[in-house]
Amino acid sequence: MQLTAVFMQVPEGFIAFVEELPGANTQGETLKETRENLKEAVQLVLEANRELSERSLVGQQVSREPFDLTTP
Repeated sequence: MQLTAVFMQVPEGFIAFVEELPGANTQGETLKETRENLKEAVQLVLEANRELSERSLVGQQVSREPFDLTTP
């Protein structure tokens, strides 16, 4: 699975976001810095979503398993 990163040049440098992942957005002075910041933003959003999910499931009986989107 590939996600779509969108980069926009602004007077201060660049802003960026991932179309498929609300909340994954960032900025930077250079395109390279913005790309690096976006990777970190995606990781932080995924970690935050996992934590929220785990909190909401406390006391629930659930089953967890790996989920791979790269397999057809």
